[in-house]
Amino acid sequence: MLLGLLALPIVVPPFADARDAAPPYAQVRASPDGIGKTYMGREIARVMGWQGAAWLEREEREAEERPDLLLAGLGLKPGMVVADIGAGTGYHARRMARLVGPGGHVHAVDAQPEMLKLLRASIARQGIGNVTPVLATPTDARLPAGTIDLAAMVDVYHEFEFPEEMVSSIVRALKPGGRLVYVEYRAEDPRVPIRALHKMSEAQVRREASRHPLQFERSIDGLPWQHALVFRRR
Repeated sequence: MLLGLLALPIVVPPFADARDAAPPYAQVRASPDGIGKTYMGREIARVMGWQGAAWLEREEREAEERPDLLLAGLGLKPGMVVADIGAGTGYHARRMARLVGPGGHVHAVDAQPEMLKLLRASIARQGIGNVTPVLATPTDARLPAGTIDLAAMVDVYHEFEFPEEMVSSIVRALKPGGRLVYVEYRAEDPRVPIRALHKMSEAQVRREASRHPLQFERSIDGLPWQHALVFRRR
């Protein structure tokens, strides 16, 4: 009887083994745009410093990336609590703030104090009162556990020095059933004029997300340059 019991397969959620294993980091010779560290075979890109902040606010961004389509696809509603991860100057956080309204709130998270200084100035100029800047660490978004309806990572995930730890901290902050959105320039499309390490394929995003208790829900289609992949917290 004991042998029969031992022969039975043990069924666990797909993410359980991956979550319990050590993060799959490795060191490699750094490429010009990379940090010499890989995660699941992908070299992590260098962070775009605050000195390049003007690029985030460029006029061409509306046509090149269609943030209006992205935000419409997120389905933000008045009263929601959301997080803009890697918020930079607040380009998306300001727009999110209008959609969630005065009864909602936006946590604008960034690891660069200089970016948050620019963000504070931008929301002050526009009189936006429902955005809170949050200074993250390389491993922790520093968001309250179980409070976030939706967190979006727009063109930033590929730069996380510790992607496993950072995403784990974001998932902890989601409410049960809350959503996490990966927005990345499409590596599959050579016409997207972005350097290779600052692009990701859909397959790679989904592989890396499988390390966490996340279930793929849908894609937001129609963006000119980017994937937008929506996952729900299990």
